[in-house]
Amino acid sequence: MSDKFDLPPDTALEVVVVPRTHDLGDHFEVRRALPSRQRRMVGPFVFLDQMGPHVFAAGQGLDVRPHPHIGLATVTYLFGGEILHRDSLGSVQAIRPGDVNWMTAGRGITHSERTAPEIRQQTSSLSGLQCWVALPRAQEECAPDFVHTGVAALPLEEGDGVSARIVAGSFFGRRSPVQTLSDLFFVDVQLQPGAQVQIAADYTHRAIYGVAGRLDLGRDGVFDAGRLLVLKPGQRITLAAAGSETARLMLLGGEPLDGPRYLSWNFVSSSAERIEQAKQDWREQRFPKVPGETEFIPLPDLPGKPVRAT
Repeated sequence: MSDKFDLPPDTALEVVVVPRTHDLGDHFEVRRALPSRQRRMVGPFVFLDQMGPHVFAAGQGLDVRPHPHIGLATVTYLFGGEILHRDSLGSVQAIRPGDVNWMTAGRGITHSERTAPEIRQQTSSLSGLQCWVALPRAQEECAPDFVHTGVAALPLEEGDGVSARIVAGSFFGRRSPVQTLSDLFFVDVQLQPGAQVQIAADYTHRAIYGVAGRLDLGRDGVFDAGRLLVLKPGQRITLAAAGSETARLMLLGGEPLDGPRYLSWNFVSSSAERIEQAKQDWREQRFPKVPGETEFIPLPDLPGKPVRAT
């Protein structure tokens, strides 16, 4: 499938990203929309993976062994299934659909993501998104932190066939209780057939990620799920569910970062030298350990210098 889209000159779309597929093992696939060749970041969002939908046979499950992060916050948001999070702060938290796990790495944190033993006793499924948000320069070396927010605490806007849950930041005049260190938004929207929603130009960087169903953007076209649609700054846009199925999408973005960031493996920083130090720290196991975990993901062979994202 081609990753090129011929957009009309008067389109509200800046670029359309077709995610690359990665196999994390045991045929568990993720589709990576950010970073991509067409777009490295949207606001402070520098990484976006869609997980699944995947069905695990009884006795199997997700096993992402302990690994490190610096200079970013991770947000895990599930549409189905459950993940057990453990980190070097001692946090042990099950995340379920609609909940938010917001982990701030700051100067360094280690965490694992697994399917809990009781879930493995039978067939289980998993689907959702994981994103990384680069921290502002002043907070890149802040103390690590982890906060879990249940789905019941998140604002929900409903009406005229539209359901919008404000996962993080502010949108549609509502603000999520999830605390962030930068001006951003992350919103879970479901559109019944024929329903419409207008995306205002409240932020400089905005994007739409289609999760399920098809999206009709009027003169800008109709798009299948699994596309990251990056909007031009200042452009209002109205989108609708195309066809007879409910469409689900995530809105994300915010204000531009305060300068470029470098990315390498699980590390993000405004300093390439800081990333090299983090690599060495992980090689020599100087990062804090996850209580109760003995495994870890070794530093992979990373050719070249960290990639600069602008």
